[in-house]
Amino acid sequence: MDAAYARYEAAFEGRDAPFAFVDLDAMWANADEMLGRAAGKPIRVATKSVRCRPLQEAIARRDARFRGLMTFTLAESLWLYEPDMLLAYPTADREALGRMTENGPVLMVDSVDQLDLIESATKVPVRLCIEVDLSYPLAGGRVKIGVKRSPIRTPHEALALAQEIEGRRDMRLAGIMGYEAHIAGLGDRPPGKPLMGAVLKRMQRASAAEIAERRAAVVDALGPLEFVNGGGTGSLQTTSREDVVTEITAGSGFYAPTLFDHYSAFELTPAAMFALPVVRKPSRKVATVLGGGYLASGSADSLRLPTPYLPPGLKLDKNEGAGEVQTPLHGAGALAVGDRVYFRHAKAGELCERFNTLLLVEGDRVVDEVPTYRGEGCSFL
Repeated sequence: MDAAYARYEAAFEGRDAPFAFVDLDAMWANADEMLGRAAGKPIRVATKSVRCRPLQEAIARRDARFRGLMTFTLAESLWLYEPDMLLAYPTADREALGRMTENGPVLMVDSVDQLDLIESATKVPVRLCIEVDLSYPLAGGRVKIGVKRSPIRTPHEALALAQEIEGRRDMRLAGIMGYEAHIAGLGDRPPGKPLMGAVLKRMQRASAAEIAERRAAVVDALGPLEFVNGGGTGSLQTTSREDVVTEITAGSGFYAPTLFDHYSAFELTPAAMFALPVVRKPSRKVATVLGGGYLASGSADSLRLPTPYLPPGLKLDKNEGAGEVQTPLHGAGALAVGDRVYFRHAKAGELCERFNTLLLVEGDRVVDEVPTYRGEGCSFL
């Protein structure tokens, strides 16, 4: 029997699925791996990728280099009410803006329209962060490789927005952020596509050099800032080399979902999973589990499907995939009704939107059960 499968079977003996869990041994190994690639720079923890207050607090206690949170909605930020929060995305939540205090999160902006909205809704001074688009320009800038985020790309554009911020009485620029998504969130070893992997690796290397030069120019144009935030789990090893970057955000690496299996620069250990029960055997080699349709956000492709992980050798049916109430699995000759199958999600924190609690495992035993955001009655997105 596979060693990991035997360990989990021992830990969950007598426990009925479905349930979700985090292997703490694996999570702390991943935490150490990320700190190593960060090369001494502090890591701001992305709550979107964790979505569990007890684990976010445990990560902060684990090492002083895990410093601050990057939140994903303003309502979440106000609910958490931590002293050091950077909101990752612009907000149009006027009600939450009206509840802001002077100790609230740093708000993300990239346009004058956002400044107008914030100014109209807030009652206290606010600190702001300008997001700089870090997509990779090709063909003289007519083509950009990366995600479609901020319209701010150049030092001149960043300076113009910074001057607009300075001209408003209750607004202050605290820092800048840039997320190199085409490096941090895109593995350079796509399964079954070695030529594409070679192209990706070359593009990412060139883009990392361009980003370092442009980010430094933006910082130079703006003058002293409280922080310069960059990176992600997949780019810790490159973003940490930039002198101007003062902190790096990461979150997915703690749980190590399947999208992070496809990087050549590092290797993480699967830490967050969910277990589903076998409820029928349509044939000798097929077992059907209850539920399973926990698809990841993003482009609709097979990489966004959950993956049957343990016992080894199981595969989704190519026609049915992962279903809302049942998921058939091939290669399941040894499984019987009532057995557990362990799955991995394609992304990290999205799994927590499906379960009220996470079981915490150390070695071959469950040591705690903690609520997810959903388990605390909160679903922010």
